[in-house]
Amino acid sequence: MKKIILASASPRRKEILEQIGMQFEILVSDKEEIYESSAPEEIVKELSLLKANHVSEMVGKNDIIIIGADTIVSHEGKVLGKPKSRAEAFQMIQGIQGKVHKVYTGIAILCYDESGEKKMINDAVETKVFVYPMSEKEINNYLDTGEYMDKAGAYAIQGLFAPFIEKIEGDYYNVVGLPVSRIYQAIKS
Repeated sequence: MKKIILASASPRRKEILEQIGMQFEILVSDKEEIYESSAPEEIVKELSLLKANHVSEMVGKNDIIIIGADTIVSHEGKVLGKPKSRAEAFQMIQGIQGKVHKVYTGIAILCYDESGEKKMINDAVETKVFVYPMSEKEINNYLDTGEYMDKAGAYAIQGLFAPFIEKIEGDYYNVVGLPVSRIYQAIKS
């Protein structure tokens, strides 16, 4: 079995891989996240590959698998990153409540064989998320929890925001931050 490295500091990604019993190490890329793409699905592919490539420069490139990932929330053509303030988080949630938005996670899997030969998968997974209408009081009550901080789109589907999710179309784990079945199937093949 090849050594697997997750190129992410995300505790959610770590939990997802642990949930399926995967043995892995974590090595985080600290490279500045600069991208050229404008489409959300291309941005996440570019950033996940940047992270995986940077980590590959830090380790030996033989008999190893490196997994890079990046998640973006997109609504009406606008990327909703991690809010910088409560006011920005309020605007984000106000914008997505009662509507549908998309979550994209880019994955980059670099697989090096014993001789250092590399195979690469770089893809993006899309999930549509439908949010129930929310009152200003509900939004503020959610923001009072502080859960929105450090979350793309200002919410955590697996947390206290769950009562406001009407439905999803696609991979739930993609919204949490890692489309684990896609990754598992890619590594298996």
